[in-house]
Amino acid sequence: MTSMFLTAAVAAAALVCALAVRELRAPGTARRTLAFTRDRRALAAGLVAAVLLAVPGWRAAGPGALAWAVLVGVLVATLSGNGKGPALRAQARKTGPEGSRDQE
Repeated sequence: MTSMFLTAAVAAAALVCALAVRELRAPGTARRTLAFTRDRRALAAGLVAAVLLAVPGWRAAGPGALAWAVLVGVLVATLSGNGKGPALRAQARKTGPEGSRDQE
């Protein structure tokens, strides 16, 4: 059981490190990558995927499967997001504080 948590933690750490490297190379990519956190539909899809995987995973492998279910939920939410959270949509429309015309 502990090894399942450890491998999920290593996989999550690798994803965070990859995000950090991309942000260092091109500032602003982390904001675009994490835009799914402001998208309700993407978060709902991730939550549904995590729950659907956690229930049978708990029965088959015990609590160690929860770490993998959470990781899968985050990945599904990332893929389900359109990459345009509210802040980025406002910037594209040039409205709101993130895309205000006054800042030009």
